[in-house]
Amino acid sequence: MSKELKLSVDGHSTSATESYTEIKYTENKYFAWVYQLDEFGIETRGIERLTAEERRCTQQTLVWQFVNVIGLWFAACGGLTSMSSFFLATLVFGLNSKNALVSGIIGMLIGCLVPAYCSTMGPESGCRQIVSARLLFGQWGVKIVSFICIVGGVGWSVVNCVLGGEVLAGLGPNVPILAGIIIISVLSMVISIFGIRVLLRFQTVTAIPVTIASILFYIVVCKKIGYLKETDAMIAATNNSAITSTGNWLSFFTIGYSVTATWGSGASDYYILFPQETPPIQVFLVTFLGISVPTTFVAVVATLCGSIAYGYPPWNEAYQQFGVGGIINEAFKPWGNFGKFVVFVLYLSLVCNNIMNTYSCAFEFQLMDHRLVRVPRWCWVILVTVVYFVLSMVGKEHFSTIISNFLPMLAYWISIYITVLLEENLIFRTSERMRRLHHQENIPSGLHYNWSNWNKPQHFTMGLATVAAFCIGAVGPVLGMNQVYWRGPIAAKLGENGGDVGFWLCAAFTAVAYPPLRYLELKKFGR
Repeated sequence: MSKELKLSVDGHSTSATESYTEIKYTENKYFAWVYQLDEFGIETRGIERLTAEERRCTQQTLVWQFVNVIGLWFAACGGLTSMSSFFLATLVFGLNSKNALVSGIIGMLIGCLVPAYCSTMGPESGCRQIVSARLLFGQWGVKIVSFICIVGGVGWSVVNCVLGGEVLAGLGPNVPILAGIIIISVLSMVISIFGIRVLLRFQTVTAIPVTIASILFYIVVCKKIGYLKETDAMIAATNNSAITSTGNWLSFFTIGYSVTATWGSGASDYYILFPQETPPIQVFLVTFLGISVPTTFVAVVATLCGSIAYGYPPWNEAYQQFGVGGIINEAFKPWGNFGKFVVFVLYLSLVCNNIMNTYSCAFEFQLMDHRLVRVPRWCWVILVTVVYFVLSMVGKEHFSTIISNFLPMLAYWISIYITVLLEENLIFRTSERMRRLHHQENIPSGLHYNWSNWNKPQHFTMGLATVAAFCIGAVGPVLGMNQVYWRGPIAAKLGENGGDVGFWLCAAFTAVAYPPLRYLELKKFGR
């Protein structure tokens, strides 16, 4: 990256649309030193688009790029972060082993479709996921989306850190939860600072031991598989009504969906090095399989383990004392020191997932305000790390509560986002008749958007239809969410414990509202 880095940032304007000016930070003594850090391998590039010319590569290089992203997804999705939510199907939601597997796996596979589609935007645009959302939500609406993504990224990081603290604390009586939180936070921060190329290589290499550790976890869990019968008998003895069981099934289905769907907010971030002509179907399939295969693999073993722990006293006691980390440590206890080593490898898998949250959050901060673009990406990495470290310390005793209350909230917003994105691309940017309505954008043939306008607000959509549809879609959680802080009237009808159908209602309300609103916006403004 050149030292003479030019950034397009918002300037001041008296009109509703901010103008953009070119600023050479190397001419400013307060910023020049920051951008000289690229000589040490630190990625200083922020939200700037990578042009098609910058991404040209040979066929061999493209193959290795696919290998790297496959490794990235296997490392991020094949470890404890994805696994953690599926322990709770029986322990928290009271599902028998069959219903737990069906609910979680189906929800998870549907969720995989979201990042798979979102990832196709990366090679086409050369932009980070939420940067490309500027052309969908407008310059003001994208600030709302960026804030939600920051909350989601920080929230997932808290989940990783708290779970890591539990796992490490379970290795020995003298290991505090704080130690596990610190290690994850520091490693995630350092690798995120060095940027996308180092991140991809680290993930690809780490994917191998993480996958082996997950296979070994199957071995220790399957030795206790006989206790599933006892668990299912105990669940049946609770005599839950059919509607209550359905409500519990739907609530866990939402969590399974959330585990994978929420990757959609940053999926294209990891494809911006791919050539623009990369076939979208290849990117879609690589992402879908890269997320679904490792997540299914760990979801099954975690669901079985959680079900066994419900009826097997030693694992249940470990869960009550150390949470999910306690179950894992207890399962590997017969293997002695080697078992502890395997647990530590699984612990490191949390870093693989956490790096991606930390990395993507930095760009979302830069989209919150035009002045924040002046602050280098790595500075935001440090800030994000400090924030989730502090929050992890506050919530370190409440892992299952964080999971069950936090993840469904992410499912609601990502359902609105993917619905709007699909309708915009398939309805308003595919047929020639609809493309003519975008006469203010000058969209090149073969592309959904004119990506050279990524930083030109006068060519963005106004965002009025998107924001309005977003607000209408947000009525879905009000009616269908099932959380300790709010149970919607529809959710309340689904049994004694309620049932979460918020994300279905989000998608439905948004899908109905967006097309007519967007059509009117295009007729009025032409963008």
